[in-house]
Amino acid sequence: MSHSHFLVVVVLSLSLNSTRCAWAADLPAEPLAIGTEPQFVFDRHVIDNQWAVKYKSQRLERVFHQPKKHDGNPLIAGEGNHVQVRRRADGLYQMWYDLDNRDGDEIRAHAIGYAESPDGLAWTKPNLGLFERNGSKANNVCWPGIGTHEARTFFPLDLPEAERRGFEHVMLFRSKRGLHLIGSHDGIHWDDKSVAPIYKLHSDTHNNLLHDPQRGEYVMYCRPKHIYRTFQGDVLDTGESRRIARLTSRDLWTAWSGEPQTILTPDELDERAGFNCFYGMPTVRYGGLYWGALWCFKMNNDIHTELAWSRDGISYERHPDRPKLIERGPEGSWDDGMAFGQFPWVEVGDEWHIYYNGWDGPHEARSDVRKIGVGLAVVRKEGFISMRGPKSGGVLVTRKLIWPGGDLTVNADASAGELKVRVSDAGRKPLAGFNYEDCTPLTTDGTAQPIRWNNRTLDELRGQTVRLEFFLRDADLYTFRATGN
Repeated sequence: MSHSHFLVVVVLSLSLNSTRCAWAADLPAEPLAIGTEPQFVFDRHVIDNQWAVKYKSQRLERVFHQPKKHDGNPLIAGEGNHVQVRRRADGLYQMWYDLDNRDGDEIRAHAIGYAESPDGLAWTKPNLGLFERNGSKANNVCWPGIGTHEARTFFPLDLPEAERRGFEHVMLFRSKRGLHLIGSHDGIHWDDKSVAPIYKLHSDTHNNLLHDPQRGEYVMYCRPKHIYRTFQGDVLDTGESRRIARLTSRDLWTAWSGEPQTILTPDELDERAGFNCFYGMPTVRYGGLYWGALWCFKMNNDIHTELAWSRDGISYERHPDRPKLIERGPEGSWDDGMAFGQFPWVEVGDEWHIYYNGWDGPHEARSDVRKIGVGLAVVRKEGFISMRGPKSGGVLVTRKLIWPGGDLTVNADASAGELKVRVSDAGRKPLAGFNYEDCTPLTTDGTAQPIRWNNRTLDELRGQTVRLEFFLRDADLYTFRATGN
């Protein structure tokens, strides 16, 4: 990862920094209109209160579930920097990643490589024959950038149909002239006539762009390079740009205005562990949350990935224990130096597949000495963090909700205990027929399990204001949702 030859590309398919509590942010207006989106119970946006039955000795707790690395890693060896993967409607997996063109030991330019797979595990790199790389067109380069020192691929995202300009994919890339957009119909052939400059910024990392439909704007996460590390000099003058900054615009293809604002800097826990930089943060929106794969950087050595989340895309939280989302491998392994987890994930059945690139050496090692590969880590769908009830049981009570109709389903593992739900009114008075004793206890594991009360469903309460009171005994609750019509 050369500092002076860094180009950034994002493919789009067309603080209290780190520890801030969600309760300290703007409170949601009640009753909440939850629709049919999954409701995550760990971030407390939808939860009003919680307690253990034996509250002096037990507690409900947020439990982090680390994605499991695939036994066949690395799936690709020798290539795959800042890999991004998408799965088409026909099942084909498409991958974009950074390639470098070399002149001896020196990186002269960056380009975007392309690979595909029928199952997301066995990958082929087609000989596209489109652009020259290292003296030959026999390669899988799908985009060489414009000029030299071009960049890295990051992230296909869904965009409103009206913003695609007829393209299936839109890519954000960086050159010496700044950040640009370009379109493609297949993710392989890119229309250079569609190139549109949107912002002049030397943000030499993962520049992530996504659409926020609630705010009606586009959000970019980048480095604050407009004022930090923009000139030569010592740290007193030049400052530190390895931070997470945010820039927004209501117009995607036209020049963006304003300046990036820093939203995440390392805190005391990061500094104590020696991780005094953030290298970047691929981000995606799902279930009303921004999810960030935060690259924590020990200057100028190790990098691992932690999970960050936010309701507004500005104030991000992290689990207080700071568990690793994608951790470095053991000493001597192919990913023992750096592990860059990438969002968005790929949903496969009841799992989320997270691709990442790993290096077997530290950041300061020459990129022609350290080796790179692409790996896969798998976690339960919606399963990064659960609320776990203790052995004697505990209760989670929601805020006031307008029930939108349909059944109540839960993503939960109650195979070692049980889960029951009581439905109450705004003042917590149980509704007749929907008390705990009426509920059929859940004692199984699944991502979409229906809850029943003597063969009744919540569809009877469509449009009414209710609270849901979850009783968890040796059980994990991840999300709940209404099935709607």
